[in-house]
Amino acid sequence: MEAIIEQLPRSGQMEFMIHVSTNIHFSAEAARRLVGRFAANEIAYLLRGGEPTLIVAERVCWRVPVLLTLPGQGIVGPVGQIDVDVETGEIIISSEDIRLIQEYAEQKAAHYSSPSSSLS
Repeated sequence: MEAIIEQLPRSGQMEFMIHVSTNIHFSAEAARRLVGRFAANEIAYLLRGGEPTLIVAERVCWRVPVLLTLPGQGIVGPVGQIDVDVETGEIIISSEDIRLIQEYAEQKAAHYSSPSSSLS
């Protein structure tokens, strides 16, 4: 498991102590499955959830990469990410993020299905 702490200063002296208290009711695996179902049902059926990363920010959540899979190719790569609240299991994504994932997935799929892609 990896923990990422966001919004830290990039330079200068820094001293900090971190104390985070939360109840993890949704495991990394549960978050991956939630994102996989959501992505396949609500965005595009060729999407699945990848390996989550624990994010400590305003909310503690699992950040799950959204992976594009293609028949005969398997996983071709990430096309976005979706956060899942560790306490509630709430999927955290905006309609704009959904649109961007759809567009990027379509572009990536088109690249793999184009005749010139076999030459690269």
